[in-house]
Formats: sequence, C-alpha cells, structure tokens
Amino acid sequence: MDMDAMIEAYAYPDRTPWLRANMIMTLDGGIQYKGNTSAIGYPADWELMQRLRMLADVVVMGATTVREYDAFPADAPPLAIVSRSLDLDFDGPIFDKAHRRPIVITCEAAPPDRLRLAEDRADVLICGSASADIGRALSELTARGHQRLLCEGGPTLLAEVAAAGWLHELCLTLSPVITAGDAARILDGPVIDLQRMRFQHAIPDGDYLFLRYLKDEGAAG
Repeated sequence: MDMDAMIEAYAYPDRTPWLRANMIMTLDGGIQYKGNTSAIGYPADWELMQRLRMLADVVVMGATTVREYDAFPADAPPLAIVSRSLDLDFDGPIFDKAHRRPIVITCEAAPPDRLRLAEDRADVLICGSASADIGRALSELTARGHQRLLCEGGPTLLAEVAAAGWLHELCLTLSPVITAGDAARILDGPVIDLQRMRFQHAIPDGDYLFLRYLKDEGAAG
C-alpha cells in the first residue's frame, strides 16, 4: 500500500475544533483478542496510526490504553491522558522520555499524592469533581491551541467523547477476523442519543478495510 498517497485522504477539514477517533475492530465487533488489541492489527494499520498522529495537534487517550504502551514516539504531538485515579507510571518512559510534556486530565477527586506526582511530570487539567468532565476537558485543550484532536480510546473514553458531542469523525480499521468472547466494542458506555455518521471513504488493503465516517451535522439526533 502507498501510505503517502493514502494519507492524503485523511486531511483534517478546515472546520475546527475537530476530533477524530481512530480504532480497529474485528468483523464481529471486538477490539481485542485475549486482551490484546495489536493481535487483530497488522503493519499498515500501525503505520496509519502513526501518520494520523502526525496530522493532529494532540493525541487523547484513556489511562488503560496508555498503560499498553512502553513509550510514545518523540515526533508525535503531545499526549493527553484522561485518568481519575492517576494510576500511571510517572517514572516510566511515557513521562520520563517524553519529547513534549504530556497533559494529564483528571478531577478534583484524584488522590492528592498521585496528583502531586502528576504535576511534577505533566501539565495537569482538573476538569470535574468526581470524574473528569470530557467535554470541558476537550474545550480546554482547544482553548490552548489544540484544534485538531485525535482520540485513540479506549472504548470507555470514546463513549464519553461521543456523549459529550465531540465525536466529529470515526476512522475504523476492519480486521478480517472473528473472535467472539467478551471483548469490548469500540464505544463501551451508556446509550447515547443516536448519532448518525456520513460515509466518507472505504480503502481496501488485502482483506483489511480502512473506513472513514464523518458526523452528519444535518441529521436529527
């Protein structure tokens, strides 16, 4: 696959702010196999993820997703991590080797000792009381100049993003496998108002399929 040519189809629209989500799922809707997301992916999907990061001003992830990574690429935009408990390795490479100072999004109920560690290692946004207010946090990120946002999940965070009305675009890699089991869906949270998406493109690569949908601003619901 010519990734240079393909990435041209993923240009952000002129309208900002704009949040894009990038996820992968199996044919039967799971996002993992035996707890491992990478098990359902392949090199072109990994490369697309890296390229989409380079188009963004900030990459937003939940803490569970961040804990799957040993490090974050030095040439990527800042990483914004959403966590109530702040159960993060602040001495690990995500923080210690970060080329750009990470952003930690949390709430007033965060453990004080963990909050102090976070403030030493990252720029901290306190948004909400008992849990992080995702809509408020995303508004704060855009106010700080991060107009093109990329959310890589996990599914709980992405459901909260959609519930807050911030899911403008969904990029979805369809993996040609079925797994059954109890793996989470790409959005895993309470039912939200029906959000209709508008088809943008489908790019096949062997048995994999790269899908892109935009929020249908003209649709009710």
